[in-house]
Amino acid sequence: QGQFVESGGGLVQPGGSLRLSCVASGSFFRLYSMGWFRQAPGKQRELVAGISSGGSTYYADVVKGRFTISRDTAKNTVYLQLTSLKPEDTAVYYCNKNPPVTSYWGLGTQVTVSS
Repeated sequence: QGQFVESGGGLVQPGGSLRLSCVASGSFFRLYSMGWFRQAPGKQRELVAGISSGGSTYYADVVKGRFTISRDTAKNTVYLQLTSLKPEDTAVYYCNKNPPVTSYWGLGTQVTVSS
């Protein structure tokens, strides 16, 4: 069982940075592979970064070198550091288990990259 609450989004200029946080409830977080997903208007939700329970990471090609995923098991939190942001990064960002569980989607956090 788990639920996720995302925060940290906002309006940022191109080239700027943000750090997103996702707090998980439940006592099994440390066992989960986690992912950050995003959904832009008119597009399907996509996985942008993942982290295993052991700390191995995955990045989609479009964010590789710009985004960094990390986790703090003691805080039941997974982070996504976004740097060198581009207008095409504008989307609602969600966290979930990876692969995702439909019933675990939260409200997400909006990231808007615009000058």
